[in-house]
Amino acid sequence: MLTTMDIPTEDRLPEKKESPPAAGKLSEEEILDLYFARSEKAIAETDRRCGQQCRSLTRGILGSREDSEECVNDTYFKLWSIIPPQRPARFFAFVLKTARNMALNMLERASAKKRGGQYTAVAYDELSECIPDSTGVEKVIDDMELARLISAFVRSLSGEKQIIFLRRYWFFVPVADIAEQMNISESKVKMTLHRTREAFRKYLEKEGVEI
Repeated sequence: MLTTMDIPTEDRLPEKKESPPAAGKLSEEEILDLYFARSEKAIAETDRRCGQQCRSLTRGILGSREDSEECVNDTYFKLWSIIPPQRPARFFAFVLKTARNMALNMLERASAKKRGGQYTAVAYDELSECIPDSTGVEKVIDDMELARLISAFVRSLSGEKQIIFLRRYWFFVPVADIAEQMNISESKVKMTLHRTREAFRKYLEKEGVEI
């Protein structure tokens, strides 16, 4: 699974600072203070700030609204159980990463053959052309050294290429949805992904990874 990859989520691209919260919404630090105070309001405020993104992310992975809702609830329970003592430096990014890992773990428990439904399975198939297949795509990606290389590669991409790559292979967003979100054609998304995968393959070969 992709649980150990240190890849930036879209709300923490390099050098991006948190925008001031909208009127009536708490900041990351204020929500974290609620967790440390063991206030149940912490969950409600987390859902208010991150719930929609978490549901979109987990539904894209799981392909089911019901499973997505269960996963988001499990995510909030996980956050409540580890904060404190943990105090994530970038709370909202941490929430999304936790939700994503919970969704992938749910798929692992469900069925290896059915992992990810149509969207996640297709995304893995696309990426498999760049990853050594000696032990399977998901298992190999868990390797910490390869995870470091993937992270470095993603951070080297230009803004649009990075966003498209992350949305496809980190959030498992369908190509059609990426095109709509970015107001570009599906053919451009596909071509960008194809060229980026080819650049990724050459990058790994240069770093000594046998494809």
